[in-house]
Amino acid sequence: MHTKFFPILILIFLLISNFIFAQKTYYVSTNGKDKNTGLSPDDAFLTLQQAANIVSAGDSVIVLEGNYTGFDIRTSGTQNSPIVFKAVNQNVVIDQHNYKTNDGINIENADWIVIDGFKVINQPRAGMRIAVSDFVVIKNNYCTQNNTWGIFTGFTNDILIENNICSYSAQQHGIYVSNSGDRPIVRNNECFSNTGCGIQLNADVSQGGDGIISNAVIEGNILHDNGTGGGSAINLDGVQNSVIYNNLIYNNHATGIALFMIDGAEGSKNNKVYNNTIINPQDARWAMLVNSGSTGDTLYNNIFINHHSFRGSISVDESSIQNFFSDYNIVVDRLSNDDGESNMNLSDWQNLGYDIHSQIANQEDQIFVNPGSNDFHILAGSQAVNEGTGLVSSIVKNDIENLPRPQGNGFDIGAYEYAGATGISHEEKVKGFELYQNFPNPFNPSTKIKYTIPKTSFVTLKIYDVLGKEISTLVKGEQPAGIYNVEFSLNGRSISGRYLAKLVNGIYLYRLTAGSFSSTKKLVLLK
Repeated sequence: MHTKFFPILILIFLLISNFIFAQKTYYVSTNGKDKNTGLSPDDAFLTLQQAANIVSAGDSVIVLEGNYTGFDIRTSGTQNSPIVFKAVNQNVVIDQHNYKTNDGINIENADWIVIDGFKVINQPRAGMRIAVSDFVVIKNNYCTQNNTWGIFTGFTNDILIENNICSYSAQQHGIYVSNSGDRPIVRNNECFSNTGCGIQLNADVSQGGDGIISNAVIEGNILHDNGTGGGSAINLDGVQNSVIYNNLIYNNHATGIALFMIDGAEGSKNNKVYNNTIINPQDARWAMLVNSGSTGDTLYNNIFINHHSFRGSISVDESSIQNFFSDYNIVVDRLSNDDGESNMNLSDWQNLGYDIHSQIANQEDQIFVNPGSNDFHILAGSQAVNEGTGLVSSIVKNDIENLPRPQGNGFDIGAYEYAGATGISHEEKVKGFELYQNFPNPFNPSTKIKYTIPKTSFVTLKIYDVLGKEISTLVKGEQPAGIYNVEFSLNGRSISGRYLAKLVNGIYLYRLTAGSFSSTKKLVLLK
C-alpha cells in the first residue's frame, strides 16, 4: 500500500475508534431492567452491578433514588476519563452487600474511579472498600451502621476521601486507610460515634509493602464521639512527611491525635500538626500523643484542651524527642515527656525548650462562641486571636470553613479563624442567595443569581455539572459589601451584567462561598 494513504487511514481509524468507544452515560433505577440499554432514565438498568459490568473509561452511571444491592467493579478509568458513579440525591441507598464481597461498594484492581453521593448502610464489613486501586475519589457519601468500617482502603495510592459522613461503625473505624498506600487525602469528612477511630491510617508492614504511608493530607475533618472501644480520633501508625491541620476534634473517648508505631515499619515521623482544635472529655486520653520513635514532628497553632484529671495536652516519649517542635499552642497545665507516665506544668515543660510562646487555656466560654453546644468558633478577643505563628503559612491557607488566613494581624490558633471586621462571621449569613429565572420564554432566556454580602469578604461562585465537575468560576476575590447579580447566556447568546457565563442548556449546581458562608443549589437552564 502506498505510504501517502497512511495518514488518511489513521484519521479514519481514529474517527471510527472515537465513535465506537464514545463515552456513555448509563442510568440505574428501581423501575429498570438489566436487559435494557441503560442509556436513558426510561430505559435504565435495574442493578448497579449491571452498570459496573459494562462501563469503560469515561463512562458515567447516574443512579436514581431508591434502595439497591451494592456492586463490585474491577474496570479502570483513566486520568482524563474516569469512571463515575453518581447518586442523584441523598435517597439513593445501598442496603445489601455486593455479590462478591461483604461490602456495599467494592473497588478492586480498578484505577480512576469516582463514587459520589451514595448512602451505604448496614453492611457486613465496610460501606465502601477500595483495594489495590489508585486515583480513586470517594466523595459526598454517607456510610453508617456498617459492621466494621465506613470507608476502608488497602494498598491504594493517591486516593481522595472528601465530604463524607461515616458514623456508627460497630467494630472499628469511620475511615480506615491501610497497607502502605501513599499520598492519601482525607478532607472535610465528619466521623462520629464509631467504636474505634474516627480516622485511622495504618501502614501495616506485616501485610507487605514498605510499611510507611507518606505525604498524607488530613484536613478539615470534624470528629466527635468516637473511641468508646479505644482508638484515637486521628490515629496515625507509620505515617510520615504528612500534614494534619484544621481538624475539629471533640468529645472523643480516647486520644485526640496519635503519632506512633505498632504495625508500621517506623514511627510517624516528620509530620506537621497545625491549627487543630481538640477538646477531650473527662474519660479521654491525651489530646496529642507522640511516641515509639516518631521523631521530627511539629505542633503549631493547636488548641489542646483536656478535661481528664491527670492526662493533659501533649505527651511525648524519649524515643520521639529528636527534632520535636511544639509552640504557639493553647494547652492545659498538664504535659508529659515520659509517654504519659507523669505530667508537668507548662513552666517546667517550657524549661525543656517546648511551647515557649504557648498559653494555658482560659475557660472555654472565653475562647469559643458556645462550647456547650459544640460551637468552637472563636470569640472576638479570645486568646486564640492573632496569637498563632505564620510558620504554618505554606500549608494552612484557609480555616476549616475555607475562610482565608490570616484575617487579622496574625494567624489565629485552632481550626477556626476569627472573621472579624474583614469577613462574614458564622453568625451572619449572605442575604438573598436566590435564583431568578425567566423561562421557558425562548426570546428572553434571562437567568440571574442574586446575593447580598453584609461585609467585605473573599467570595467565590463556581458552577458544576451534574457529576460535580467544575466548569466555570464566575466570581473569585475580595468583594465589598453590597448586592450582586450574576447572569448567564444560553448557547453563547450575550446578556449584559456584572458577571456573565455562557452555558448550554442543562442541569447545573452552583456554589457560593463568602467568608465562612457556603451553600450549594441547583440551576436549570432552558432555551
